Amino acid sequence: MNRKRAVVKVISPKEPLAPIAPLVTGMLQAIGEDPSRDGLLRTPERVEKAMRYLTSGYSTDIGKLVNGAIFDVSYDEMVIVKDIEFFSMCEHHMLPFHGKVSIAYIARNKVIGLSKLPRIVDAFARRLQIQERMTQQIAECIQEILDPVGVGVVAEAQHFCMMMRGVEKQCSDTITSAMLGSFRTERETRNEFLSLIRK
Repeated sequence: MNRKRAVVKVISPKEPLAPIAPLVTGMLQAIGEDPSRDGLLRTPERVEKAMRYLTSGYSTDIGKLVNGAIFDVSYDEMVIVKDIEFFSMCEHHMLPFHGKVSIAYIARNKVIGLSKLPRIVDAFARRLQIQERMTQQIAECIQEILDPVGVGVVAEAQHFCMMMRGVEKQCSDTITSAMLGSFRTERETRNEFLSLIRK
């Protein structure tokens, strides 16, 4: 099955970004608030700063993020980093969802610096997302960078668009997975990964 590669869109720093603050001012007025009152005077600027940070994944260059931290080593077993915390925003309502991601790969005599895996998670979480696509993008990115025997990614999250509005269910978790290479084709490998992250 042909799978579409993870698309890492990078916004050049030279491209001017449209200001967000005036739009926030308009939104405050549209909901019946007074943007000139004391508590809201600097809110548009604060929201813009927060949004730039929460969507900084769009301008993340994965090559610069990895920064050569790929090492040749005589190792061909499973590497797991589990319970990587993340925050993202759903693209449907622009409300947060948050949770944890567990990543495993079977090395093909190359390993990546362990701190790079949480950074890769952040690169895809810090943009408007759906959990399913984010999980797949993380897996495909690691596959592309390392060319391992296989990659497994499991994400578990709670979505504020389900908790604060709509069905208003507070305790429901959403679990997604992406399995590539041996994690997809070999049940024993997949089961080992899933059992280890449940401990």
